[in-house]
Amino acid sequence: MIWCSNRIQGERMSTRLKITTIPDDKPTRLTVELPAAVYKDLSAYAEVLSRETGEQVKDVTRLIGPMIARFMASDRAFAKARKKS
Repeated sequence: MIWCSNRIQGERMSTRLKITTIPDDKPTRLTVELPAAVYKDLSAYAEVLSRETGEQVKDVTRLIGPMIARFMASDRAFAKARKKS
């Protein structure tokens, strides 16, 4: 479990990162365009992950796959629809 502290409007709050490792499996190439704000947040996430794990995230785009997988795994409506098909 990874914890980090964020300051929001002068308040200290603890949060747990949802992505703790980047799996090393054979990827499928996919080209996406992200809004600049999303890429900036992705880069910030990589920095926090690097600090918390002590391992440098060399390519922030490697975070996208685990983030999407985590999102889909937590989407109950998607899981229900997937079981039906």
